[in-house]
Amino acid sequence: MAFRKFLPLFDRVLVERFTAETVTKGGIMLPEKSQGKVLQATVVAVGPGSLNQKGNLQPMSVKVGEKVLLPEYGGTKVVLDDKDYFLFRDGDILGKYTE
Repeated sequence: MAFRKFLPLFDRVLVERFTAETVTKGGIMLPEKSQGKVLQATVVAVGPGSLNQKGNLQPMSVKVGEKVLLPEYGGTKVVLDDKDYFLFRDGDILGKYTE
């Protein structure tokens, strides 16, 4: 709930990454170095959007609660109440998952 105190500006999206798998399907514990980087996240807050050249507000392509695919590198780490969140531009998000 700490992210409710933080509102992204412009076309920024605040996401919470999924946790990495620590146990394989066979039950083997994975060390941190062997765990892959998690590229999936849930959107927890979005900015209002960016302004185009005419001054009109361009809407965001994602909404709060959607599951998205992130690039391997990039984003800004934000710590709120000892929990890690990441801030990305709307255009940097690679895609979203449908249910």
